[in-house]
Amino acid sequence: MRILIVAPNWVGDAVMTQSLLLALKENHPDCIIDILSPKFLCPLFQKMPQVHEILPSSFTHGKLQLIKRLKFARNLKNKHYAQAIILPNSLKSALIPFFAKIKKRTGWRGEFRYGLLNDIKKLDEKKHPLMIQRFVALAYVKNTDFVIQKPFLTPDINSAYKYLHNINKENLFFHNNTLQKKVLVLCPGSAYGSAKRWPIDYFAEIANKKLDEGWQVWLFGSTEDIEITEKINIKASRRCLNLAGKTNLNDAIDLLALAEIIISNDSGLLHIASALNKKLIAIFGSSSYKFTPPLADNCKIISLNLPCSPCFARVCPLKHFRCMIDLKPNIILQAYKELEGQNNNI
Repeated sequence: MRILIVAPNWVGDAVMTQSLLLALKENHPDCIIDILSPKFLCPLFQKMPQVHEILPSSFTHGKLQLIKRLKFARNLKNKHYAQAIILPNSLKSALIPFFAKIKKRTGWRGEFRYGLLNDIKKLDEKKHPLMIQRFVALAYVKNTDFVIQKPFLTPDINSAYKYLHNINKENLFFHNNTLQKKVLVLCPGSAYGSAKRWPIDYFAEIANKKLDEGWQVWLFGSTEDIEITEKINIKASRRCLNLAGKTNLNDAIDLLALAEIIISNDSGLLHIASALNKKLIAIFGSSSYKFTPPLADNCKIISLNLPCSPCFARVCPLKHFRCMIDLKPNIILQAYKELEGQNNNI
């Protein structure tokens, strides 16, 4: 049985896709799973042993590109897929499986996809409040025939791989003694918008404290986060290793695996850290940990749970940004102490 998964377009959602892969392998141990994925996400799926083949796509986000999708689909016909599972809810994401004439095309109802999908699931948000539950439900004939189980259905991209030997140390400006100190990783960016970002000054305060204690501090993010990470590094007297924009996704995953602890906004890196089962402090403001929480046991979720949150806005609509401004660094430091105590008791 060969199955095609049409992957999401966000890093965090792509991490959660592994739970669907695990469920499919549980139901059909001999199934072959291929992933149709945006090119930038391919390194992540390469670290999931459940994936047989990755089919990189280069479609422009937000564009229909009908002819291009039709040509792509023609090349899939000889793979004889028994089923396609489409994770995005968009109409265009369902076009390739339809054009490829895959017999069973499964997905949630959305964007008038009747006909393109012939195995349409109707979402009950009360039964499936979590994104990961909605992904896993697509592995089953009936939406209610599953229960999220830990650790089996929890994303885990660490168990089958060893990371240290994969790192290109020269390109990442490493020194011979770099890994002799504990590493704190800070992930201060968020592609969605400023409402999900903990203040720069607060990240810098944490960085300075751990640097003064003899730790290393690494700053992660995309090219869009360079301005943010550079400001943090300046406030830390340029003592941090600023890797924003200097790593591809593959290197970022490998480096995150070396961290002692990771502090992150709600972002794709947050979910990668969780899947690596690293000690993790997850900061939530405008978004909701009740929808896309990190699933690792090694995690402390921090949120003030204000009446105005989650608002899911890109920029604070009330202009006060209290969900992040009032979340002071001492709260994060206390969470770290609790996380350390929790691990000492295990």
